[in-house]
This record gives sequence, structure tokens and C-alpha cells, in this order.
Amino acid sequence: QVHLVESGGGLVQAGGSLRLSCAASGFTFRRSAMGWFRQAPGKEREFVASISWNGNNLYYTDSVKGRFAISRDNAKNTVYLQMFSLKPEDTAVYYCAAGRGAVVAEEEADFGSWGQGTQVTVSS
Repeated sequence: QVHLVESGGGLVQAGGSLRLSCAASGFTFRRSAMGWFRQAPGKEREFVASISWNGNNLYYTDSVKGRFAISRDNAKNTVYLQMFSLKPEDTAVYYCAAGRGAVVAEEEADFGSWGQGTQVTVSS
């Protein structure tokens, strides 16, 4: 059974940083692309970033380019999202997702398993 557990969320002031982690189990992590999505209050869930199975290919939504960095450690079955220069509009529940394939993707349909989410709140 696939299990994804996010951690690292919290309350931070604008301009601050956070690192989210997602511990994965129940599938062959090293063969799967991974992604991060977020859902702000009253909005639909949106793509944030994804990383290919070997970490060589990264993909970001435009609003986080240059501020967020996705990475993975296949030895630890963990994917990370390092967030810098946080803005109030980054406030959302952040979800980790396991890809159905090995390459980067941005559509929810390309991800088959989801974590429960971790809250990130950025105060102004």
C-alpha cells in the first residue's frame, strides 16, 4: 500500500524559508517521478513542482521558479521541496504525489497516489 507522509509545514513570515519533506513507502520510489501540489483556501489544487525518477529533470510552475527547489533522495525514499522568499500567496496545504511514470509531469491525472498534506502559512 502506497504511503506518503508530508512534514515541515508551518507558519513563517513573508520572505522566510521552509523545507517540506515527503517520506514514501509501499512502491518502488526510485522508479517514480514525484511531485508537489498545493491548494489554497477557496481555490483548486494546483501543480507546484515535479522531479523525474533520477532527479535529472525538474519542472516548476511559473509562480515558484527561482524561489522553490524540488529534490529527492532515493536512498531515503524521500522527496523535498525547499521554499525560499515565501509570499503570503504561497499559503496553502501542500501535497506530495507519486507519479504514475518516471518522467516529470504537471497534471493531477499523471499522479496516482497522494499524501494527506501539510499546511504552509505565510504571514505578511
